[in-house]
Amino acid sequence: MLRSNNKIADDGTSARPLQEGRALVDSLIKVVACYRHLASCVGGCTDSSSLRRDLQKTRERAQTLALSCRNHLTARLRDKTLPDDERKETERLWVAFSSCLELLHTDMCKVFTLVKCFSPGCNSTMVQTGIQGGTTEVVARALSLPDLQETNNDAQTSSMEGKEQSQLEEEIAQVDCTLEDMELKVNVLRWTVEAQEPQYVDPVSTDSASLALLSINEETAERFCDRSQMFMAMIFCAVAIFAVLLSVCVVLLG
Repeated sequence: MLRSNNKIADDGTSARPLQEGRALVDSLIKVVACYRHLASCVGGCTDSSSLRRDLQKTRERAQTLALSCRNHLTARLRDKTLPDDERKETERLWVAFSSCLELLHTDMCKVFTLVKCFSPGCNSTMVQTGIQGGTTEVVARALSLPDLQETNNDAQTSSMEGKEQSQLEEEIAQVDCTLEDMELKVNVLRWTVEAQEPQYVDPVSTDSASLALLSINEETAERFCDRSQMFMAMIFCAVAIFAVLLSVCVVLLG
């Protein structure tokens, strides 16, 4: 009985770090997706100082999560006593984490380029995309901050913009170094990692849906053929009536 209890406790303890890794990666994916949404608004009609602050908050949160994910997954993958099934799952989390970090690096470079071309203080240069509304609610959900309030102070000097650009450049270099450091510490070949998530099923690709679609196409084709035949019959009748009238007129006039 004691052995059985110890085994159950060991299984729960070993599964806990794996769940923590999943939670960290899921949180990072959500924050990076939020940052990508905010990055698409830079230079548009919704661009403002509030958007720039939201970008900074989201970026800082993403870097904090990325550091936690890197430390957690690195320690797990460098553990020689890790079981094979947990190692495979941790490798999948590592691939998801590294891909997410690469997307963050790409979006940060995109924002760095756009902020040099568009200033929140000059609305005339913004692209009128037609998008309305703020981004504070999106950031609050991604960062799990329900009390995040939007400020209306859009005053931002050129010195502040230059400071933010230099800070963003340093953060881009830091993420780049993190990606290189990850490849040196843990060598996980992405093409050897097999995905285990359930695939999305295309309803059109099923046999029943394909047969239903084929029957609908056949019915449409039959209706089109019937209409074409009726149209040709009407034209033939009109030509025949015109020929009869023409022959009658020739006989009467002759």
